[in-house]
Amino acid sequence: MDNIKPDTKLKILDLGCGKKKRKGAIGVDFSDKHEADVIHNLNVFPYPFGDEVFDEVYLDNVLEHLDDPIRVMEEVNRICKKKAIIKVIVPYFRSIWAFIDPTHKNFFTVNSFSYFDPRSPTCHRYEYTSARFYVEDIVFNETLPNRWLKRVMIFIANKYPNKYEFYLSHLFPLDDITYYLKKC
Repeated sequence: MDNIKPDTKLKILDLGCGKKKRKGAIGVDFSDKHEADVIHNLNVFPYPFGDEVFDEVYLDNVLEHLDDPIRVMEEVNRICKKKAIIKVIVPYFRSIWAFIDPTHKNFFTVNSFSYFDPRSPTCHRYEYTSARFYVEDIVFNETLPNRWLKRVMIFIANKYPNKYEFYLSHLFPLDDITYYLKKC
């Protein structure tokens, strides 16, 4: 028994993995035509996982398609370990890509996840849910190729996200937004 090493491998979940499942992750998707390890409709609750199982969860361009983002995040909260990292990528609400896809049901701003962050006054004012995540970072156009003018705007948006959204986003809309969350 002394030779057995503790399992230090992170448990990673890729919700809505589609055809681009993250390496080392358990992929979940509604279609058996994708790279999913688990076939499950993410609009059906509860998800087929136990409580506090995962160290990392990815939702890459999936949350905007689902019926109830709050309920989805409650499930993510349930299945994540304390201090788990959650990465959510969605189209930015000002982007034409947010509205071009007729399957998009939800739209996201800089402060969309402040409803989950106990450090935010919004979380305390509107207690829609008991799921709690710290918003660790918000990044615009993190994985997209960008030309020089857009790179300048991304720099400004990432340095001053609220000011960008309020004063500039209608003039220079960016394409997507990534939220880095940590379960409280």
